[in-house]
Amino acid sequence: MKVINLSEQNSVLNNFLREIRDVEIQKDSLRFRRNIERIGEFMAMEVSKSLSYEPTEVQTPLAPATVNTISDQLVLATILRAGLPLYQGFLNIFDHAENAFLSAYRRVNEKGELEIVAEYMAAPSIEGKTLVIADPMLATGMSMESSYIALCKHGQPRHTHLCCTIGTPQAVEYLRKALGDREDVTLWCAAIDPVLNEKKYIVPGLGDAGDLCFGEKL
Repeated sequence: MKVINLSEQNSVLNNFLREIRDVEIQKDSLRFRRNIERIGEFMAMEVSKSLSYEPTEVQTPLAPATVNTISDQLVLATILRAGLPLYQGFLNIFDHAENAFLSAYRRVNEKGELEIVAEYMAAPSIEGKTLVIADPMLATGMSMESSYIALCKHGQPRHTHLCCTIGTPQAVEYLRKALGDREDVTLWCAAIDPVLNEKKYIVPGLGDAGDLCFGEKL
């Protein structure tokens, strides 16, 4: 699994990261959602550089022109509800993609262990297609792994791009072990923060992405 940390490069992405972390700017949920969406757009452009292309002829008012266009069949997937703005950023760029939606939440089981519970999925076939899974916070990696496994029940993708806003070294290592040493999976992180605390929150992180986007839940 290839890992790409986009914050290691100097780009406008860092401006969006600064704003979504700022506790004052976070008070404006519209701006927070838009910045997450912008990160999705930026990441989609980066992902697009790794896709397959083929020449396509188009007729202009004056003469035919040849343009290299994406030949991959794309499926964009996200985990409800926090993933929606990041997913929307990808959809703004890959507007002809098919789409998949999953629900997943964390709970502590009877053994006192953290586990991921998935209750809903709507997805097309992903056999031989390029799968993009967008989830803003990659804390433990368990939700991303569970989503990937669930989606693969609809076919084996040609390549999978796991995309998050902020991840942790622990999550990266977890996914490396869970998915193995494979070349058909790429993990994209806008940033990787150093600490996962005892409550499984990313530090410094940004807080609860879902609540900041859509309001606090009961």
